[in-house]
Amino acid sequence: MSTSRTWRPLPSPTAPPTAPPTSAPGAPPARRTAVDWRIRFAALSIIWGFSFLLIKVGTEAYAPFQVTFGRLLAGTAVLVAAMAVRRERLPRSARTWGHLTVAAFFLNALPFSLFSYAELTIPSTLAGICNATSPLWGMALSVVALSEDRPTRRRVAGLGLGFLGVLTVLGAWQGFSGLDLRGTGMALLASLSYPVGWIYVRRTLAGSDSSALALTGSQLFLGTLQLAVVTPLFTTLPNTFPLLPTLSVVALGALGTGLAVLLQYGLVQEVGPTTAQMVTYFIPVIATAAGVTLLGEQLSWNTPVGAAIVLAGAALTQSRVRAVTTGPARTVTTEPARTADARPVTPEADRVSRS
Repeated sequence: MSTSRTWRPLPSPTAPPTAPPTSAPGAPPARRTAVDWRIRFAALSIIWGFSFLLIKVGTEAYAPFQVTFGRLLAGTAVLVAAMAVRRERLPRSARTWGHLTVAAFFLNALPFSLFSYAELTIPSTLAGICNATSPLWGMALSVVALSEDRPTRRRVAGLGLGFLGVLTVLGAWQGFSGLDLRGTGMALLASLSYPVGWIYVRRTLAGSDSSALALTGSQLFLGTLQLAVVTPLFTTLPNTFPLLPTLSVVALGALGTGLAVLLQYGLVQEVGPTTAQMVTYFIPVIATAAGVTLLGEQLSWNTPVGAAIVLAGAALTQSRVRAVTTGPARTVTTEPARTADARPVTPEADRVSRS
């Protein structure tokens, strides 16, 4: 049982992974599962990478809000079942529920809906690549909103490189010809929504007494309620429920928004946040491969080249220089930085994470 109950926002198929609470020094190590962590890492990469394809298939028969509602409903069901098995208690504070409502909007309801609307007019491959810009938005916003995050030359260079990659993907030198600006803008706005939510959570819910699973399940439940209110206002009940799109929406929620959360928590506990968050860089690769091979989406040269530049920039923004003193000599080494959602938010949590 962790002595530091620091919560991070809900991971999703369209956002960088997050870290659950870590064990205190001297506590027994996390129990290893029967399935090797590398297999679970690969499964998580595939689940999140295929999520953009599932969104595309789902929107062929259902309205975007309906896809998002079904996704959240299925994901909530999985986490509620996990909470029941582990006998987790729901948060009791009204203040906590209020902050979770805001977090559910920025981390679930808004970005999930924007990606669904975006894929009405843009390929799933482009949506997956737009999602990879989330760490870039996060770095830019954290410099403004989080006083402890200071820009370094390496991270500023990564930010500039990443947005150069975005312009390459979009074909800026061609005047964005052939590009659906509305759909692309929605996908980029969805990616921006995640770090807004992370920063809000970091400022308001750090150190909550509730477990990460209880808070995450509650957040998903609130996101489902938000869509339950919005969906009937903008859509009508479908007359038919085609098998493939229906299965796609159920899989999107149960696997990509439910099971993936549990897989990610297990990976962080076993191999640490630095290794676990590397799954982020496989998502656009798998999304692109799935869109091209299974949906027959066209891919011009600038899309993979720009995606590679975006990922390189994102990697730079997530790295920082740490000074290490060993005896009389002082050396400088580099280590991957935790994403805004995975960085410890209390001194105690920081000591725990470095053990």
